[in-house]
Amino acid sequence: MYLWSVFTKPWLGLPGDELGRLISGLGFAGAEVPVRDTAYVTPASAEAELPKFTAQLRAEGIEPISVASDLSEQVFAACAESGVPMIRIMADLGPDGYAASVRRNRELLESAAVLSERYDVQVGVQPHHGRYVSSTLGVLQLLDGLPDRFKLVWDAAHDALAGDHPAVTLELGADRLGIVNLKNVHYLRTDGAWKTNFVEAEEGLSDWSAVFAALRQLQWSGPICLTAQYSTGPVEERLERDLRFAVTSAAQHPSRE
Repeated sequence: MYLWSVFTKPWLGLPGDELGRLISGLGFAGAEVPVRDTAYVTPASAEAELPKFTAQLRAEGIEPISVASDLSEQVFAACAESGVPMIRIMADLGPDGYAASVRRNRELLESAAVLSERYDVQVGVQPHHGRYVSSTLGVLQLLDGLPDRFKLVWDAAHDALAGDHPAVTLELGADRLGIVNLKNVHYLRTDGAWKTNFVEAEEGLSDWSAVFAALRQLQWSGPICLTAQYSTGPVEERLERDLRFAVTSAAQHPSRE
């Protein structure tokens, strides 16, 4: 039904064969790969290295669903060569304020439309709490009028931090929905201030069962990506528990297909 995937940021220094064996062993069949200056594959090396890296993942039974990177032509070209369907980004907010930042991000996306069409690679925009466009509705407004290749990467934790509910935002974003990210979060009082604390599935503000109920209503069956983000604790153990919880939650709300 779903392609259960994981964002491989916690292991960003591993080559493709080691990474593929590790995440396959955790129970995943898909991966979002960071292509960043701190990762095994960088934007500068992507055209040479990403095809080899993704071939190694596929040899271990892992299908790349996206890269987390920038919108440079070299990354588009590398994704096209590697068969990676999407580049995921976030819309950052600068010191010039929200409205000016949104205009700047819109101009960036409009300029990327030529590359998206040339290379037949999608662009996914994810809401993110803090210094980014933080709500699903804000991202949908940012994408309004752009070609269909520009997708929403819906995120359970950041949707909850925005005070929204999956029954509302997933329905509104259905026509743009490219990937569903699963992580969870709550606020923790630390040093006199409230800070975000990323936790396991059952410990946070987002109700994953409600997410799968909404996806069932939409009859959506695209990739589900667990982002492996935890503020404390061993990643692999927590991730395995979260995958089991997600699979169980999905089974309670099966697709109507």
